[in-house]
Amino acid sequence: MKTLRWTLLGVCLAVSSSLVAMGQENPQGEMSVPQVLRMSREFIKPGKSGSVHERTESAFVQAMARAKSPSYYLGVTSLSGRSCALFLTHYASFEAWEEDKQTTEKNTALIGALERAEAADGELLESVDQGVYVLREDLSLRTKMDLSQMRYLEVFVIHVRSGYTREWTEAAKMVKEADAKALPDAHWGMYQQVFGGEGPTYLVLEARKTLAEFDRRAQEQAQFEAALGEEGMRRLGLLDREAIASSSHQLFAVNPRMSYIPEEWINADPDFWKPKPAMAPPAKLVKEEKKTKP
Repeated sequence: MKTLRWTLLGVCLAVSSSLVAMGQENPQGEMSVPQVLRMSREFIKPGKSGSVHERTESAFVQAMARAKSPSYYLGVTSLSGRSCALFLTHYASFEAWEEDKQTTEKNTALIGALERAEAADGELLESVDQGVYVLREDLSLRTKMDLSQMRYLEVFVIHVRSGYTREWTEAAKMVKEADAKALPDAHWGMYQQVFGGEGPTYLVLEARKTLAEFDRRAQEQAQFEAALGEEGMRRLGLLDREAIASSSHQLFAVNPRMSYIPEEWINADPDFWKPKPAMAPPAKLVKEEKKTKP
């Protein structure tokens, strides 16, 4: 799902389901999109992002790894908009979420470590919010792929006018059908918010391997319009004006230091998922720097 096409729908913030989904994995690394998605958003204080935030978030990752928790999550950091980090956790069902919650609560060592990490992390944050979403398979396209190779995430959030869900659904299906016809590599996951929002809200997630993919945007837009046709474009524009109340569109980068991911992902690309820590400057260089300071 491309930004230009969703702009026709008034879309400005959706999340490509193909990257946040850490579902069932097959031997080729292909993963199924989760049915239930929980997304936490952390808005970072000025000057507290980057390595400062990564250090506090690594405490969560280490605690989960020590406990050998099966609750994997993906962390991504903003490349546009406000300084923000998203944390995406999936569950096969709400029942699975409850079971995971109960298991975690019984692990006192893990709970203590997470509470300490949360206290430290809270010092860096302006605000936090959470949303819970369910997959709309009828509005999603090609949701299985090797997520371990994805490095960027487009996030679209669409707020639909009350009473216009039918129009929105028609528009989304038109985009899906045109993309399926014109763009064989197009893929995304559509999620409908069920908790944590106001009014009908949809989340679209689209994963990217490289930023170079955006250089093909104009060409893909032309292919999309050709597949939809003049009458289809007119209809899509009308549905846009009727159904969409507001929207947003942001770009995020996958952050391996903030992600607690399966061992298979690490083995697929250890250089990315297990980056070496920054080397300290040589002691001699540090001493020379101190001498030059007034």
